[in-house]
Amino acid sequence: MLVREKRSGLRPRPHQQRQRFSFGVLGVVAAGLGAIGLAGFVSAATIMEEQASGTALAPAAPASEMEPTGATSEIPEEGAGSEGIEHEILVANALYDTGPLDSSDCPAPDLDVTEPESMEAYLHELTDCLDDTWERQFDTADLAFSPPTRVYWMTEGQSPCGRYPAADTAAFYCRANQALYLGVEHIVENTQHAKEPEKYSMLLSHEYGHHVQGEAGILDYYQATRGAESTAERKEAWTRRSELQANCLGGAFLGSVAESFPIGEEERGNILEDVRTRGDVEPERQRTHGTPENGAMWTEHGLDRQDPAACNTWDARDELVE
Repeated sequence: MLVREKRSGLRPRPHQQRQRFSFGVLGVVAAGLGAIGLAGFVSAATIMEEQASGTALAPAAPASEMEPTGATSEIPEEGAGSEGIEHEILVANALYDTGPLDSSDCPAPDLDVTEPESMEAYLHELTDCLDDTWERQFDTADLAFSPPTRVYWMTEGQSPCGRYPAADTAAFYCRANQALYLGVEHIVENTQHAKEPEKYSMLLSHEYGHHVQGEAGILDYYQATRGAESTAERKEAWTRRSELQANCLGGAFLGSVAESFPIGEEERGNILEDVRTRGDVEPERQRTHGTPENGAMWTEHGLDRQDPAACNTWDARDELVE
């Protein structure tokens, strides 16, 4: 496991169907300012629920649904204005008023996917750019924002959201400690040893999108509400909206750095192709990330608009988040 310090404060940075994007948002919402929920390129029943029931981890268990041990979820009680709160947090979030992301000078670092050290350096350099871009975005609206912790692993380990690596989970976001977890070698294997840097950039940008959701308060409310649903179908419907929003937020970032990266038509096509492989290509198994078409559509929407307001999946028609 590789841990680094951030510039300000402490931040450890340490088909074949591909691993889902939510490789996960692992986390949970606790009362008040407690630990919060998760989301990511891997989504499904919560790992903690599966562990408690003694069942095996689902092959594509959404890391975004993993919860830290002992965490609890709370949502407003019925009659306590929960609909108004839901609208304010999910549909009318202040993040949507921040406008398009500033264009950033973020040339793609050199990358040799056969060398773990090269991949580690690539991930850290790109995350530096994500930190700078989203910090500026939140600053424009005087919204609080703290960059995520980075844990980029080469060996197995334990997070507040569960052990890693887990089945089909090469990367995830754990809201409990606001950390990005990426397997330096696992993500290469999961992406079929692709040599195109933009594919790994989209994977990271998607997971970072879950951190953006967390900082905006979206992730907390989503996880608590999803956890209160009584059926798998309803839970999956909530998960799809979260995952597709992360696609769009990831696309928005990449669109903002398209000139310097650069991301031209070829790179754009590679990104969308990879996103499609991470959708619900086996819908009979689970429906947590949206159809390949919808996954690509929301990603492309972000690439084109580069505006968080374009990523409001919570108010989208049902057919757009299937």
